[in-house]
Amino acid sequence: MRNVIILVLVVVGALGALLSALVSAAPNKPLAPYFNPAPNPYAEGIYARGIVESYQSNGANINLYPEVAGSIARLLVAEGQTVMKGAPLVQIEDSIQRATVEQLRSQAEAAQALLEELHAEPRRENLQVAAAQSAVAQAGLKTARDALDKQQASYALSPESVSKDVLDNAINAQKVAGANLAMVTRQYELTRAGAWVFDVRNQEKQAEALVKAYAASSALLAKYTVRAPTEGTVMSIGGAVGSYVSPQGVYDSYTQGSDPIVVMGTPNGTLGVRCYVDEILLSRLPPVDKLVGQMFIRGTNTKIPLEFVRLQPHVSSQLVLASQRPEKVDLRVLPVIFRFRPPSTVHMYPGEDVDVYIGEK
Repeated sequence: MRNVIILVLVVVGALGALLSALVSAAPNKPLAPYFNPAPNPYAEGIYARGIVESYQSNGANINLYPEVAGSIARLLVAEGQTVMKGAPLVQIEDSIQRATVEQLRSQAEAAQALLEELHAEPRRENLQVAAAQSAVAQAGLKTARDALDKQQASYALSPESVSKDVLDNAINAQKVAGANLAMVTRQYELTRAGAWVFDVRNQEKQAEALVKAYAASSALLAKYTVRAPTEGTVMSIGGAVGSYVSPQGVYDSYTQGSDPIVVMGTPNGTLGVRCYVDEILLSRLPPVDKLVGQMFIRGTNTKIPLEFVRLQPHVSSQLVLASQRPEKVDLRVLPVIFRFRPPSTVHMYPGEDVDVYIGEK
């Protein structure tokens, strides 16, 4: 009985092993792909990697860099916000430049006030003082002349009545009084003539230079506010309050490079696609008047027809990192620009990578 049980167990085990082997050897049914790879819709279509960007009649996204360096004091807009032309976007700390503007403004006002003072000469009070001094000098000359006449008349009657020394002193006193009257008269004429034309001209140039310096300083102060060059949408802001920015942009600790302080796009619903066609495929590129394209959104089965806009007739170098290694691969590419209006069922954003096939009508 025991041997029968052992035999039955052996047979059952063998059958189980055979069934397990059959099940394991059966091929598994492949899973359906989540999305289909982008197919080439053209008979001789050319593949190109595309990057979605805001559509511009010329150029690409609007990358804004400050013209001055400093730390960000205020962010006046938010990402995704639509702004009008001239709207302030970012305020850079400007206390030193603002103080410089005030200093130059005061200097310009002082120079202008001095110029007005020169134009207003002669001052009535100064002219009155000069006239009074002339009158005093005239009276002094008359007094000296009268004294001399008396001394000379006495000397003529009796030479012993007046000493030679007294007569000489009277003559000298008249000469001094006459010279003093001449000096005072010229001083009066100088006061009445007003400011010298060369002094006025020099002050005009100084006032003009200070006014221009004040205007230049005010213009530089305006550069501390980054404004929208056109109507559009704020797509990204590259810094935070306190971040240091320069004309090279703001440092990004993730990419370890400099990024624009603000990136703007157009406010309309049209987007652009910048495709980079490898130089090896340029001979197969259709004529521009027959060029069409179709875009496939990665991760979906969505395809969107593209309208050709222009190509940049200059093959340039596109440097990309190769697998995070320090060396770089030099790819020569020709940029071809399309545009499209995304359907309401699809959300697309500038900077997104897409697959594009370029064909002929």
